[in-house]
Amino acid sequence: MGSSRDIAIGPVAVVSLLLGTLIQNEIDPTKNPYEYRRLTFTATFFAGVTQAILGISRLGFLIDFLSHATIVGFMGGAAITIALQQLKGFLGIKKFTKKSDIVSVMRSVVVSARHGWNWQTIVIGASFLLFLLLAKYIGKKNRKFFWVPSLAPLVSVILSTFFVYITQAEKEGVQIVNHIEKGINPSSVKEIYFTGDYLLKGVRIGIVAGMIALTEAIAIGRSFASMKDYQLDGNKEMVAIGAMNIVGSMTSCYVATGNDRSTQYHDFYKLPKMTRSGIAGSFSRSAINYVAGCKTAVSNVVMSCVVFLTLQFITPLFKYTPNAILASIIMSAVIGLIDFEAAILIWKIDKFDFVACMGAFFGVVFFSVEIGLLIAVTISFAKILLQVTRPRTTILGQLPRTRVYRNILQYPEAIKVPGILIVRVDSAIYFSNSNYIKERQVLRDFLGQILYHGIQHLESNLHLLGPCRMLRWLMDEEERVKAEYLPKIQYLIVEMSPVIDIDTSGVHALQELYRSLQKRDVQLVMANPGPTVVDKLYASDFTNLIGEDKIFLTVSEAVSSCSPNLVEEA
Repeated sequence: MGSSRDIAIGPVAVVSLLLGTLIQNEIDPTKNPYEYRRLTFTATFFAGVTQAILGISRLGFLIDFLSHATIVGFMGGAAITIALQQLKGFLGIKKFTKKSDIVSVMRSVVVSARHGWNWQTIVIGASFLLFLLLAKYIGKKNRKFFWVPSLAPLVSVILSTFFVYITQAEKEGVQIVNHIEKGINPSSVKEIYFTGDYLLKGVRIGIVAGMIALTEAIAIGRSFASMKDYQLDGNKEMVAIGAMNIVGSMTSCYVATGNDRSTQYHDFYKLPKMTRSGIAGSFSRSAINYVAGCKTAVSNVVMSCVVFLTLQFITPLFKYTPNAILASIIMSAVIGLIDFEAAILIWKIDKFDFVACMGAFFGVVFFSVEIGLLIAVTISFAKILLQVTRPRTTILGQLPRTRVYRNILQYPEAIKVPGILIVRVDSAIYFSNSNYIKERQVLRDFLGQILYHGIQHLESNLHLLGPCRMLRWLMDEEERVKAEYLPKIQYLIVEMSPVIDIDTSGVHALQELYRSLQKRDVQLVMANPGPTVVDKLYASDFTNLIGEDKIFLTVSEAVSSCSPNLVEEA
């Protein structure tokens, strides 16, 4: 049903952790395993419904609210949490905390240190963990051996199982998997909660898990589509993944999605050409599909058949598999979730993004997965709101020997035109930012043009001043400027080419700005407003207020009209 040719479907670490944590907060799996299982199927069902609805309604853009920075932080925190949870199997601890935060886990590990650890289990786990890390290093160091890290987990399971079987290590306290039922999953249609107290809980958990699963699948799908140069229909993918999870919830499956981020798929972007050896650093299901040369989604069908044969005939062989080896495999895999290079790059590019990244990371590590996710989404929304309500405005100057006007901060050689202040607004003017543009930015820049001294310590406190107070301050400073024989500002030119739209509040803000400037004998002039903005200015009669002769096609024409003598001299 999907458009991706490369995504391999199955359970992934982050979604498994998220789902398990959220459900354990509602039901204890040891005391009420049946209800726990039912709530899992219910959450899976509604995760699929959420994904399908997003795809059908073409609302896939909602998952983009989880920015790259928050995903990096969330994944890093999830990696730490997953690794800590594996200490139970790695150390052979029987009584272990059900909480996922680092403080609770480390307290549980320390408390059980005297009598709860099993040295045989630690030897098995540590030995194979080193083997897995070495295999990963070999595959990354020499791309010809990309198959080494791919086979290492399977080899580890076989060797450790055989070792435990011949030594009877389970009698020495080494915890093993024990019996696994053969065959495919039975129907679970009747186990889904459609009524009762757990219905709303299943809906809530399913929505969260479904969104995270979509983020995972769409990201890796777009990556592989980019490599192979074909188009990925995001909405179609969502419908396909949603339908898959709906069916899965009815056949004793929990939320599945495409790929596992523990595979460092970001390494793909570092390579100039994507060859089979070029993606050796990644060894997830999707990457293995790519390396193996798959061309269509039939690879998923083949994979399903292999899983079916394994469940049907091979599961009894896993009886003596030690839990320590499973913990080692997971711990070695989640190391790839911690992306130090991406975090450093985020710090260099955008400090606010880095705050979002660290907020998600520490939220997951010190509190819980859902808290980390909530922090990530909150910071993402906060950044969007901040950008909407605090648009950038810049002062423009004339480049020497040209009629081009550019940002004086970007082009220090740009010259300010005497008697004229030229301001560019780099955003649409809406109710959310109109007062900020009118009161804080334009007047602040206006004062900054007039004042040469004392502005630094006053500028940081301007947000505390209302328009009346700012005008009063302007009056006081104008007297001081006049005493220093500095030229008086007569025109304020607003360059509006980046302003794609304006609403009623924006027009009202411009009207108030015009009246405030009139009181100071300063004329408001506009340059290059877009067609939508012009139509609304005409409809509001604002053009008659300032005069149609005060609206120009370019800043250069506006300056020529306002100060022709200065232009001729230049």
